[in-house]
Order: sequence, then structure tokens, then C-alpha cells
Amino acid sequence: MYDVLGRCPLCSQDLTVTRLHCRHCDLTLEGHFALGRFARLTREQLQFVETFVRCEGKLNRVQEEVGLSYPTVRSRLHDVIRALGYPVEEEAPMLPEERKQILEKLAQGAISSDEAIQLLQGS
Repeated sequence: MYDVLGRCPLCSQDLTVTRLHCRHCDLTLEGHFALGRFARLTREQLQFVETFVRCEGKLNRVQEEVGLSYPTVRSRLHDVIRALGYPVEEEAPMLPEERKQILEKLAQGAISSDEAIQLLQGS
């Protein structure tokens, strides 16, 4: 059995399913059926979504599992969100003075290293 294609290999537009068949009772339905948003994703994006779900949506765990940097994992998540047709609000980059304040709090012992990492990563 093959995976269902969500996009036309010729023009890249969304495909429509026109026939469904039950192997058990031999029922066949014909019409125009939408594949759903996840059919828009590439194989790599679907693998990312599976990893994301397995890691319970925790980007730090995804980062560890796939061996990529946190910004790269976050970028891939944004790519998936866009491919599903949703807007992504881009966060403004952290200002150098904000970064310095976090590092100063860490040096003073006011926050833990884990807290500093989360603040620096914007999570």
C-alpha cells in the first residue's frame, strides 16, 4: 500500500480523493473528498510532527531526539504550521541588553542554568 499524495506531482496543487473503497464489504463511494490539512505536509514534515507529538510538544526534547539546535527545531515547527495554512507570529529577536540581564541573573545565582536557557531560547 502507498501513502496518499496530497499535492499534484505535476503542478503542486491540492489533490482531491474521488473514490473510497472498503476491502471488507466491497463498498465503494465516489465523490469529491478532501484529504485534510496534514496531506499538505511533506514526508519530512510529517516525520517532524510525529516526533513532536511523541515528545509531548516539548521542543527541548525534540531538539535532543533529532540532534538539531533549538532555533532549527523551532524553524521546522514554524514551517509545519505554515504548511497547514496557519499564520506564524514571528517573535522579535532578543535584544542584547535582555540577553545580558539574563546572564547577569544567572551569574548572581538569581536563576538556575535551566531557567536561563529557557529564557534565552524564548520558551
